Amino acid sequence: MSIDVSDVRSNPQDQIAHAARVIGRSPQRRKVFIAIYKGKQKIKTVTELAVLSSLPRKRVLEEAQKLYNNDIIKKTKVGKDLAYEKYPFFTQHKDEVLKLAGDPSALKKFPTKTNPRVGNVQVTLSLPRKSIDARQITIDDIESFAKVRGEVSSDKYHPIDEKLFKLGLQKILREEGTFQDWGGEGDDLYSTRMLISGHRMAVAFGLKGKGTRGILYPKKMGTRGDQIQRLFKAPAECFLVQYWGQIDESIIEQMKNFAMLKSSQECKRIYYGVIDGQDTVRILSAYSVIFSVNNTNELR
Repeated sequence: MSIDVSDVRSNPQDQIAHAARVIGRSPQRRKVFIAIYKGKQKIKTVTELAVLSSLPRKRVLEEAQKLYNNDIIKKTKVGKDLAYEKYPFFTQHKDEVLKLAGDPSALKKFPTKTNPRVGNVQVTLSLPRKSIDARQITIDDIESFAKVRGEVSSDKYHPIDEKLFKLGLQKILREEGTFQDWGGEGDDLYSTRMLISGHRMAVAFGLKGKGTRGILYPKKMGTRGDQIQRLFKAPAECFLVQYWGQIDESIIEQMKNFAMLKSSQECKRIYYGVIDGQDTVRILSAYSVIFSVNNTNELR
């Protein structure tokens, strides 16, 4: 089930309350959370967590999945074993989260942006935003696509196969990795070779192929409308959604909220943006040699 992420989760107080509600008074989920965030080890396998929590492996997987679905932990792999990684934010606030999770009365009184009440007095709560640095960018801000800056959009090009477009992007970024599509992927292309403002960083692309029609809305992003949510689970600093037509502002708003959340959790700057049909045409025009029919076999 997808999570409705809005500004409610873009500040520290609400993140703490959110995690406390997810953990609740479930002793098994509490044990898994404690095991993941215990000590200095950043990543722990399911096997290690089963030992630390004294729970069966199946129960660890079930409870960890609930934490992962609510952006309280990250999912990864260590060898062939599934593993989970903690967020710096919850590492810092784990004691407060656990205290509130075990005390529904205290959680109900805990002041947040959506519950700014103390007793019977309503207050306006102003939270520090120094830890949030989310910046919207366009294709023109990315040095890796510098040739685009001199291009003007036209209707000369028609949508090409998503696989070929993705391979073209890889060639522009000089990314030699292999990326296979599957129904539940978080991103369609991941690279650590993006250049922005002179800095090399990791980027995750969400690509909508030519099969999608009309204006792009969040509900068209994945079979359950959760593709943007899954995109932001990638270990990246830049997140881009590309589409061959118009992209609705609701996509940008959703990306902004996820970028703010990720910035707050990981204490770093996060870039996000969209590449609509007009900017996609500019890419094809600027890098026509790469995307030309004569290079189709080379791209394959």
